[in-house]
Order: sequence, then C-alpha cells, then structure tokens
Amino acid sequence: MTASKPKTKTAATKTSSKKPSPSKAKTSKTKKNDLNGYDADDIQTLEGLEAVRKRPGMYIGGTGSQGLMHLVWELVDNAVDEAAAGFATRLDVVLNRDGSVEISDNGRGIPVDIHSGKKVSALEVVLTELHAGGKFGGGAYGASGGLHGVGASVVNALSSKLIAQVDREGSTHELGFKARVPGTFSGSSFKQGHQVQKIKKIGPTKSGTRIRFWPDQDIFDKEAQIDFDEICDRLTRSCFLVPGLKVTAIDKRSGNSSKPFDFVSRGGLADLVNHLSVGENVTEVITLSGFESFVEKVPVDGKMQEIDRDCKVEIAIRWVNGFDNTIQSFVNTIPTTQGGTHIAGFDRALTRAVNDILLKDTRKLAKLAKENKNRATKEDVQEGLVATIKVIFPEPQFRGQTKQELGTPAIEKIVYDIVKQGLTDWFNDAGPKRHVNLLRDKMSNAIINRVSSKQLLETKRRAASMGSTGMPEKLADCRVHGPDSELIIVEGDSAAGPAKAGRNSENMAILPLRGKVVNAEKSSLKQVLDNTEAQALFTAVGAGSGEEFEIEAARYGRIIILCDADVDGSHIRCLLLTLMHKYMRPMLEEGRVFAAQPPLFSTRIGDTIHRAFSESERDAITAKLTKGGRKAENITWNRFKGLGEMNVDELAECALNPKTRILRQMKMSDVAAAKKAAKAFDTLMGSDVGKRRDYLIANSNLLDQSVLDF
Repeated sequence: MTASKPKTKTAATKTSSKKPSPSKAKTSKTKKNDLNGYDADDIQTLEGLEAVRKRPGMYIGGTGSQGLMHLVWELVDNAVDEAAAGFATRLDVVLNRDGSVEISDNGRGIPVDIHSGKKVSALEVVLTELHAGGKFGGGAYGASGGLHGVGASVVNALSSKLIAQVDREGSTHELGFKARVPGTFSGSSFKQGHQVQKIKKIGPTKSGTRIRFWPDQDIFDKEAQIDFDEICDRLTRSCFLVPGLKVTAIDKRSGNSSKPFDFVSRGGLADLVNHLSVGENVTEVITLSGFESFVEKVPVDGKMQEIDRDCKVEIAIRWVNGFDNTIQSFVNTIPTTQGGTHIAGFDRALTRAVNDILLKDTRKLAKLAKENKNRATKEDVQEGLVATIKVIFPEPQFRGQTKQELGTPAIEKIVYDIVKQGLTDWFNDAGPKRHVNLLRDKMSNAIINRVSSKQLLETKRRAASMGSTGMPEKLADCRVHGPDSELIIVEGDSAAGPAKAGRNSENMAILPLRGKVVNAEKSSLKQVLDNTEAQALFTAVGAGSGEEFEIEAARYGRIIILCDADVDGSHIRCLLLTLMHKYMRPMLEEGRVFAAQPPLFSTRIGDTIHRAFSESERDAITAKLTKGGRKAENITWNRFKGLGEMNVDELAECALNPKTRILRQMKMSDVAAAKKAAKAFDTLMGSDVGKRRDYLIANSNLLDQSVLDF
C-alpha cells in the first residue's frame, strides 16, 4: 500500500469553468444550427478523478458487487506488493458497521513530504492523481501487482469519504477526503486544505499505512455487497503468494456472525496446491521453477528503447482423482482470473510433454494409435489437475485496467520452456515411478473415455436419424410413450414370451436381456458402451448416458426390473441398479426405477392360488392352511425356477397387472446395497479363482483350515 514519489509527471485534463460571453454563446448557437448541433464547444474533457466517476466500469469492471469488491482488492494488492518487496509482514482488513472498509499494513508508509512537481504532499498525489505511484520504472518496486498507478486514486474517486493515516518518521500523519476534496476531519466537521496533519507521536521504527474509505452509494447498485468470505479467500491466497505474510480480517457489520479470520503460510504455492486439492491424490505436488530474460520495447524519455527484463516462473501442480480441474494463475501478486500469455504457455507445454514423453508408446492406447486417436487433448491432460502458476517480472502488460489477463507476449515462450523441461525431467527420472504410472493410466483412461463418448454420441445421433429402426431388435415397444409408459426389463427370451403376451401393449414395452449386464462399477466407459445389453438399455430409453443423460428426453416414465426370484436374478438386478446409478442416475433420484416381486412358490387350493415370496412365507401359509384339518403333505408347492415357467396369466397377475402386482421402488440406499452385493457376486462367482480362494479362507473361521484342500 506504500508508494514512493512518482518519477513521472502525469498530464491532467481540465474542464473549463468559464461561461461564454453572450456574443460567443450566440455565435455558438448559430454555428450549432448550421452544423447539426455539433461544434468545438461540444468537446469536453474530464478533470482529475471525474473520468473514473463518469465511466467506473472501465476501472473496476462495473458498479455491482464485483466492482465494489474491486475497491478492496486495489488497496489489498498495494499492501501485498509492499509485503512481496520485503517491507511488510502484516495485512489487516476491517469491515465497519458504518459501511466503511479499512485496509492497513506495516510497510514503509506512503511518503508524506511535498512532491516537487505537484507542490502538495506525495500522499495527496497518490490519492488524487491517476497514473501516479511508486511502481513505474522499477524505482520503489522491482515487480508489483499494481502498475497502472490508479488503484488508490480510483478508490478515492468512487468514495464519498476517505481517511488515510501513515505511520512514518516518528509520527502518525493523516489526510482526509470528502467528495474527493482534501482536508481534515474533526468529529463530524471537515476543513478543506492540502496540509497533512501530524496527529500523534509514535516510535521511530514504526511504519505503515491505513486507508479507510466509505463507498459512494450514488455510484454503486443498491444490491452491491462486500463479501467477507471472499475477502478471506483472497487474503488466504495472498499468504500463499507471499510466504510469511500474516493476514487478519474482521467483520463488524451489524447482523454478522463471522468470526475474526487470521492466516499465515510458509510453504508458498505448494501449500496452495495442497489447500486446493480435493479427493484422492494421484501424484505428489510437482514444483517447477526457472529464471529467464527477455527484451521489451518501452518508451524512455519519449523514445522507444529495448529494455532487458528478468522473469521468474514458479509453478506447483498435482493431479487428483476426478474430472474437475482447478487452475489459478498470478502475475507478481495479482490473480489473473482470465489467464493470459503465461497460461497459454503452460497449457501448450503441459499437453506437449504428456503426449511426447508420458504417453509415448503406451500399450493401453495401442489400438487407438492405429486410428491416430491416441493423442491427448488439453481437456484430457487437465482432468483432475490442480495447478498454480506465478510469474514475477517488472511492468507487466495487462489487457484492461482490472488486470485479469496478462498480455506480455514474451512470457508465453518462457513459461513453455520451463514447464516442458521440468515435466520431461519428472516423467523420466525425477518423479516417483508409482506416481508416474498412475498418472499415465489416468491420462490413458481420459483419452479412451473421450473417444468412447464421442462414439456413443455419434451412435445416438445416428439412431435418432433412423427413427424406430434405431431401436434394439429385441425390444417389444409400446404404442404410447411418456410419463405413464413402462420399460419392463426381463431375464432372457423365455421370460420375454409370456411377458409380451401378458402385457398391455398400449404403454408397456418389454426388453429381454441375454446374459448379464457389465459391472459398471469396475468397468471403463468403453467397456460399458461395448456391452450389448447396456447399449440396448441406453438406446431404448433414448435419453443418453452419464453426464449427458437428459431425463426429459426419456421415452418411458418408469423402468421395471423383472428378474427371477433366485441368486442369478438377484445378481442381474444388482448389476442393472449399478449401471443405472452410474449412467442413468436421474431415473433413480426421481424414484422412476422399480423392481417387480415375482413369487418363489405357488400352490392351488381349490380355485384359490396362494403365492409365497420366500421359504418362511411358504411355511407360514402352509401352517395357516392346515388349521382346518388339511394335511401338510397334501399341499403341493411349485417352486418357480424362472419367470419362463409361469404361464401368461400367472406372470401378468404377479408382475404386469398394475392392480395385482407388487412393485418395490428402488432408492439410492438400494444402490449402495446392490454395489456391495455385486462385488460379493464377483468374488464368489467371477473368473478370478485367487480372489475367491482368499475370500473363502478368510471367512472359514468355523472350520479347521488345516483340513481344507485348496
């Protein structure tokens, strides 16, 4: 927040306050009539800070909450620059009950002596003159965030009141502003004047700057608010950029319940990556750094000259499991939310290093390599990426006053070279082999999934263009689709026959499965899409799959799983629920998936048919029927081995007729149980003999393991 004496003079535009004489006014009026009302008198210039008030969006991005927060950032960035230069160790922000904001640091303190060119204090120059500050030409700062020299003056321009206090040279100095006019406050009274007041004596070593401002409510929207949590996030990030800086924030506004915030970091960008990482880590934090020079043409004494610049690059990255990425970039201490040339260099180098080094000759991509589809894209490489990029160099060129995008061209190549070489070293030798292999596998899966998703989209589009002929051949569709229609999934062709005969073809569609659906929990997207049964289900429902699933496009209002009442049927039901949870989740979340409950046993007594859904229920019915003297051995129970053994009427009554069937609505809790059961089925019935052997040994505690033969 500290600034030295400006080393360049700034030209201030002036607005003439003289009124034209009557004769001149008459001449102008006549001239305006002759020239359609447009002459020299219509050309206006804005003096001092009036340009900021006329077009605040040019300087702070708007007059909403974002613009209001930008005032805070201007002063915070000045304080962070002072800390980055090694002159400050503390930064404090206070939101007061009266709507004012106070930002303070313990840096050198803005100079208060008289500026030789302006004949007023340097403190007043900093707060009233655009493009005035100590960050031009590398005098007081080697590299800083605020470089346009408009930060503090813009805050003053858009404030109804501002008070600046500077601790310097054994005294506390104060200068106030009311509606941009300098002076001093004494209670509620204000006296105009340019003199900086000494208000108290302090220790000779104490220094710093405190600026308290009241935003002008006539400028900002009524709903514009200062967000305390956002301030805390910004201050936390500043600590990572300037290790050792201690920050505090206090919200004293009425109705606020936020606790005072304080934070300090010692580890820099590596700590920031740890702070931003969410989920299981794939790699360690990889730190890359380098130092290069470049030549830039800048005006010196009115002439363009080539100047040597030094640029330091600091980068910390890590990959985590998941798809979302988090990338934060900075120029000196300023966050560049819209990226710029440093991010362009980073993106190119990252993608090139992954393709040329990490994924070169990867067996998993051999099949795609034959089709020339094995190269990773920027999106593939940045799945699960957490990265922080910081470049430090003097006088960066930003695109726009809000400094959200870096425009210095030479920085792109510098960042590219450092990142490319650093990652090449990490992939080849420096990185732990386990982490490198895990990252290679993650990147390969990203490529495979992208290619498979594209193939699925193409298949879906082709099916849509084909109309009804795009539906699965084995689907017996219904005539009417919509909320009241049902897709009934049955187990095999033997069950499909009676199901088709017993259904209401108006709104019931039958889709038979041939074999078991792929286990979506342990299979890749490509394996799922290659599974015939999964393809048939996605195509029949017609709403896509995964993140592209659109429930509004679903052709059926409900999905009903109709499987045999045995172990195999339970396994199929578990696999279907797992598949739907991963690729058709909205159907489950909206309660549109059901499981039919066919009976396991059936007996006829006279004209009455009794059905039981378990052995215990069968025994209970038997006990009830034998109370009248009927003998249990005279009751013959038929056990259904599968739905195919039921005749049409039986299947229709217990599974198809809405008035007599029993349906169980599937919930998210059922999915968790299904996943657990599918895993157990895979262990006990899958092809991995070793896994099954280990399970049996671990769960045979009631037996003498010495007599078991494995």
